Amino acid sequence: MTKAFLSILITAILTENFLLSKFLGICPFLGVSKKLNTATGMSMAVIFVMLLATAVTYPINTLLENNDMEYLQTIVFILVIAALVQLVEIVLRKYIPALYSSLGIYLPLITTNCAVLGVVILNIDKGYGFAESMVNSLGAGLGFLLAMVMFAGVRERLESCDIPKFMQGLPITLVAASLTSISFLGFTGIVENLFK
Repeated sequence: MTKAFLSILITAILTENFLLSKFLGICPFLGVSKKLNTATGMSMAVIFVMLLATAVTYPINTLLENNDMEYLQTIVFILVIAALVQLVEIVLRKYIPALYSSLGIYLPLITTNCAVLGVVILNIDKGYGFAESMVNSLGAGLGFLLAMVMFAGVRERLESCDIPKFMQGLPITLVAASLTSISFLGFTGIVENLFK
């Protein structure tokens, strides 16, 4: 059982990374990754919301399935995620005001962050039980953190580079994002052979 959990965790972090292979959560990836501290803060908030959303939506989904109301999943999940993000926003505003102000508009965007909704729905689509869903959500969150931290490092390094005028701003950011994404392709063979 531990091997299965480890496989789910490593796969979610490296080969099925929500940002770099599924392209879910691109808005905060491009918007908050200019500085390492804001990228880390946003990622920690996303991990928290992913885990809490999974823990809350799993029993709700069971209730919906038992009453033949699966068609309400997306609406109910978005409402649950929105409530959880409001909770995170209140806690950050009260206890970590510096992080709250640095995240700015991007904190409420966790509500519409498709990575959070994606992890909840993909857990159901893959048929994971509660424990597997929690492990997959943790892996997805850690993968989000890894991608954000890596990309923040790349973007901070780009600040000191002499970039041609036509590539400055969004073009160089997208090129850097694509190269960061390609770097994760190398993990595919390693992870596949790790658990055989």
